[in-house]
Amino acid sequence: MVVNKVLNTHLFKQIAKNSNNPGKLIMSTLPIRIILVDDHKLVREAWKMLLANNPRIEIIAECENGQSAIDHAHALLPDIMLVDINMSPMNGFELTKELVETIPNIKIIALSVNNQPRYAEKMLDLGAKGYMTKTSSLEEINRGIMQVFEGDIYICNEVRKNMPSFD
Repeated sequence: MVVNKVLNTHLFKQIAKNSNNPGKLIMSTLPIRIILVDDHKLVREAWKMLLANNPRIEIIAECENGQSAIDHAHALLPDIMLVDINMSPMNGFELTKELVETIPNIKIIALSVNNQPRYAEKMLDLGAKGYMTKTSSLEEINRGIMQVFEGDIYICNEVRKNMPSFD
């Protein structure tokens, strides 16, 4: 109920801003609501600080494990979740599978140290919409988030160059 009230208030404000065409929401003006999921607090804090420079991005929660991510996803319904793969007790693969089955509208982007194409392929097979390495530039991370938000699939250059199916 509280989540619906927050979302309705947010949508009302967006409609009011676009009063020339009150029934139409302009996607490019809506913030991209993101949950960060990584078991390392410093990593979450660093991503939050770096992504704060993008006025389109709003970090709505940080989660240290898969169960916390599931709970926050159900409560907050983010647009995108940036998910680390190597976590315990629930890894990023298991988390992605669970979220895609229960809340398919959330777009999952893996953000991992692994640059092998098989990790990206597995995440995509599970329903993720993007895969980026933690060595990707901030510019590329922002580009990937925007493209996934717009409905595309994004694989970072470092991984994509080794994936024959993405040439």
